[in-house]
Amino acid sequence: MSGLVSRARRGRGSTDEVDMTGTAKELLRRLEKRARKGARWISGGTLAFYGPDDRQASKMAVEGAAPSPIRGRYAEGVDVRSEVAFLREVLAFFEEHGVRSVVMPDRIIGCPHEEGVDYEGAVCPRCPYWAARDRWTGDVIK
Repeated sequence: MSGLVSRARRGRGSTDEVDMTGTAKELLRRLEKRARKGARWISGGTLAFYGPDDRQASKMAVEGAAPSPIRGRYAEGVDVRSEVAFLREVLAFFEEHGVRSVVMPDRIIGCPHEEGVDYEGAVCPRCPYWAARDRWTGDVIK
């Protein structure tokens, strides 16, 4: 697992280290690389981004291996994918919960607001972009 976590093989004597240095782009690239390796379902974690449209992620949701809690971060007017502090927090959370495999969609997957909490009804009034779109493909639904 180069980049994000260097793990010692049994008997070699070194300890686990997490590299928390780098720009937001580098940290996000490390998370994406881990996600591309595929789900091994051994200590898996998830990371998802949400935003008012498909260009700016204002919320991220992170879940580690069970029974870890889901953690979310919301930042109005800021793309959380470019915030070094948020991405370091994700890396630290995954390390704390022993996550070795990450599932992460390659896009923003929907509105950051929660139905019944932030608004009533089926469509968020603050995020009209998602009103008629499939959140997994971004295609317009007719």
